[in-house]
Amino acid sequence: MRKLIFSFVCAAAICIAASPFDGRWDITITGSHSTAWWLELKGVGTPDAAGTFISDYWGDLNKIDEFAQAKLSDGADELTITFRHKQEGKEIVNRYTMRLVDGKLTGEAHKQGREKPIAFIGVRAPEIAETDDATWKPGEPVALFNHKDTTGWRSLTPEKVFGWTVEDGILKSTGGGSNLISEAKFWNYELHVELRLAPQSNSGLGLRARYEVQVLEDYGQKQNSHNNGALYSRIAPSENASRRAGEWQTYDVRLVGRTVTVVLNGKKVIDKGHIDGLTAIASDPNEGEPGALILQGDHGPVDFREIVITPLKK
Repeated sequence: MRKLIFSFVCAAAICIAASPFDGRWDITITGSHSTAWWLELKGVGTPDAAGTFISDYWGDLNKIDEFAQAKLSDGADELTITFRHKQEGKEIVNRYTMRLVDGKLTGEAHKQGREKPIAFIGVRAPEIAETDDATWKPGEPVALFNHKDTTGWRSLTPEKVFGWTVEDGILKSTGGGSNLISEAKFWNYELHVELRLAPQSNSGLGLRARYEVQVLEDYGQKQNSHNNGALYSRIAPSENASRRAGEWQTYDVRLVGRTVTVVLNGKKVIDKGHIDGLTAIASDPNEGEPGALILQGDHGPVDFREIVITPLKK
């Protein structure tokens, strides 16, 4: 006899079957090789429905403003989520419609000002049991930059100007070109990067091509989840450890499963923080698999002199 398992949400002695839409979803945009989304839904179909999304606007963890459900002619349920924000004094309204097909979230994004909708497919984000404990040991370091050229890297957005050169052993971004992505992929590791930023510049390190450690020229500024050393839009650094523009800075990042530690210029600014899901830099939504490293090059000039990954193994 087949066993049926149901999930329930219980409050005030009343139990309601959880919606099949509820949960965390890793989303692939049809036809895109450079962008992935992430969605979390809670309490769909109840007055307490809530959720967050990476990313409808500004690269943030956007809060869903409105929910609506409809029954389609084939009997399937369709969910619509809506985001509203101001841009240059004008309200922007974007809607995402979706349904479940063979356990996958299949839908379209209807963005204001865009003629055609954007098709997407989401799968449930995997549980990753690994934690950063004493059992992980360093393997052989892998130098990802050879100080001569961009061998081992490719443009994540080939439709853009490349915008990267190597001069005097330093990898330089003009700041208006493409993001770079490594050919090599890694799972658990320690990352060591040495870089410097121009005044008011902005970059990022995309761990497994999914989770961005923010790189920002923000010496002396107050801290939030967008500042230097943050896990972008998710985990704020504990202190401002930034150096001034033009000075070399060091980033030492340890990634095990969904656990991340960030040491910026010798100061631990994130200590075994939990990664809930993708950030806006994500190009690879397959969270249970090894992923590449992304260097953000489209937000401002940045120079790299060292990029080394040391895989961690049991």
